[in-house]
Amino acid sequence: MKVSRTSRLNGEYQKEISEIIRLQKDRMPGVKGLVSVTEVDVAPDLKTAIVYVSIYGVSEAETKQCFAALQESAGFIRHQLAQVMRMRTVPALTFRTDSSMTYGAKMDELFKTITYSTPVEEENKED
Repeated sequence: MKVSRTSRLNGEYQKEISEIIRLQKDRMPGVKGLVSVTEVDVAPDLKTAIVYVSIYGVSEAETKQCFAALQESAGFIRHQLAQVMRMRTVPALTFRTDSSMTYGAKMDELFKTITYSTPVEEENKED
């Protein structure tokens, strides 16, 4: 199976951006809580990249504040990325929230509330 260059770059950017956020949190005011880079989508021309992040904060307000701080720190993160990645151009970063983890946790809770009964249990209840 042939893997394209952009898919390899997506994985590499995801790993490096995650590491930059983890190591440079003290230089980015407002970035608090657990920040997880879930996916990076680099454009085919390598000039832009969409970074999907999942943020777990204490409250909804703290999560929004952390996301705003990440958006403000996009230039700093791009600069740090240029130091690590040896490429001619480093894409401009656009952050977006990824709520799939929250949605999955909500669905898990809903599934836990559902009670399943097998046909054999139903027959025993009638007797």
